[in-house]
Amino acid sequence: MNPAGSSQFEHDSRFVHAGKGVYEGELSAAWAIGAVPNGGYVMAVACRALAAALDLPHPASMTGHYLAPTEAGPVRIETQIIRRGRRISVATARLVQGDQERVRFTGAFTDFALSTGIDLTTVSPPEISEVAACVPMAGLTPYPVAIHDRILARLDPATASHWHSGDPAADTQLRAWLGFADGADPDVFSLPLFADALPPPLFRRVGFSGWVPTVELTVHVHRVPAPGLLRARFVTRHVTGGLLHEDGELWDSAGQLVALSRQLAIINGAAAARESERSKPVGAPPEGAA
Repeated sequence: MNPAGSSQFEHDSRFVHAGKGVYEGELSAAWAIGAVPNGGYVMAVACRALAAALDLPHPASMTGHYLAPTEAGPVRIETQIIRRGRRISVATARLVQGDQERVRFTGAFTDFALSTGIDLTTVSPPEISEVAACVPMAGLTPYPVAIHDRILARLDPATASHWHSGDPAADTQLRAWLGFADGADPDVFSLPLFADALPPPLFRRVGFSGWVPTVELTVHVHRVPAPGLLRARFVTRHVTGGLLHEDGELWDSAGQLVALSRQLAIINGAAAARESERSKPVGAPPEGAA
C-alpha cells in the first residue's frame, strides 16, 4: 500500500539521505522490462536525488550513460556537486548496486519559476486520435511487461501496425498518449520515465527483436507539465551498425512542449539483421564478403 496521497511512481522513486551527498532507496520491479528496471525510471530516481543535493526543484537537462544493467532492489546514489550557478547548477550521480556502478548521470538543474527570456516553438503537438480509439501498447507486445501495468500507453492507430512481424516500408515513428495507470498527473521527475517508456519505433520495421539496451539517454525538460495525459512522438531516423538513435517529444494537456529526448541504444537479433540487408544499396556485397 502507498502512503495516503502518494502515487505508485512517487512511492517507488523515493530515497533517504544517508549523509555526505549519498542517497539510498530501492528500485522497484514494477517498472521493469523483463528483469531490468526501465532506464527512464532509473533516471527519474537519480533526478530526485540530484534535485535534493542541489536544493533545486527542476531538472533542465539529464544525461545517463548506462554502464551495466540495473536490478530490482537496494540502490545507492552518490552525488557530487560540480557547479552552483545563479540560474543553472550542475551535479553528477553514480548509481551503485552491489558495489558496482551501474549508471553515471550528469544533471543541470534550475527553478523554472525564476526563468526569464524568450520562448519559441516551431513545431506543433502530434495529431493523435482520441484515447478510446487508440491501441493499448500492452496488447502489442509478444510477452507481458511489468511497466505496462503502471503506465497508460495508447498508440495512435496509424502507428500501431506491423509491431509483430515488421514491414520494410513502415514508418519508423510512433505517436501515443502517455500517463500513469493510477491516474496520477505527470511531474518533472516522471518525464524521463515517459521518454523511455515505449519500445523503439524501429520495431514497426523489423518486428520485436528482444531487449534493446540503452547506451545513453538525454532528456531536456522545458517546463512543468500541466495535469492530464501527455502526447508523445518518437522517431528513429538513423541506425548504424546496430546502434539506434531515437528522438522524442513530450507535450502536455495544454499543448506545451515539456520535454525533448534523445537516446542511443543497441539493437540486435535476426530481424534487425534482415532489415540491414534490405537497407543496403543496390549492388552492395553481402555481410562477410571480401
